[in-house]
Amino acid sequence: MDRLLAPFVVVLVAACFAPARAGWSQGSATFYGGADASGTMGGACGYGNLYETGYGTSTAALSSVLFNDGASCGECYQIACDASKSTSCKPGAGAVTVTATNLCPPNWALANNNGGWCNPPRAHFDMSQPAWLNIGVYKAGIIPILYQKVRCSKQGGIRFTIGGFNKFELVLISNVGGPGSIQSVSIKGEKTEWIQLTRNWGANWQCNAALVGQPLSFAVTSTNGQTIYINDIVPSWWKFTMTFTSNQQFTY
Repeated sequence: MDRLLAPFVVVLVAACFAPARAGWSQGSATFYGGADASGTMGGACGYGNLYETGYGTSTAALSSVLFNDGASCGECYQIACDASKSTSCKPGAGAVTVTATNLCPPNWALANNNGGWCNPPRAHFDMSQPAWLNIGVYKAGIIPILYQKVRCSKQGGIRFTIGGFNKFELVLISNVGGPGSIQSVSIKGEKTEWIQLTRNWGANWQCNAALVGQPLSFAVTSTNGQTIYINDIVPSWWKFTMTFTSNQQFTY
């Protein structure tokens, strides 16, 4: 009976997965950062200690094609090992969701198909080791994958960390839900009009304005086009390096 049932189960699972596969893209994945993902801290998005900022160990560094000069920072991707192309997929594994927190830079000394995994035009994810081991066998090193962008689910509201000095503000925006990524940001002091920020690097946005000593408000637009106005989230007594958490989050 078991032998008769097994083929039916395999066919049923394949039939259920086939429609989802049509909406996914093909890519590849490796891993880095060690068993505890401690080597993934920092990164080209600027999120710092990923344990403390809520991103944890389910993260990935994106090849430059996907990273898009930092515009993809914070986005979430569902990744599955493509068992139709590899025997190195973890048996019975489904998909894992990771957040983009870093850049996997090109290695021009190596060919795209022989070590230069993050070279353009490859769509590649250098995943944290704990995330990668959910879908791949450790000894494989690299696996073919299917991936799709998904909505980010976050605990709490959007966070703002105010860096810079004097009349230069460098604002790190983190814990972003919805699409996970930001299209534009404006800041307003008690004595100013709205000031458009520009992306400095990763998830850090900058402006040159005399804002010290003023309560600050933000208008943040996600890459899905939703704008949130977060008024007076930063009190007048703020200091550089301080982080402030709002009670607002993107809903789509």
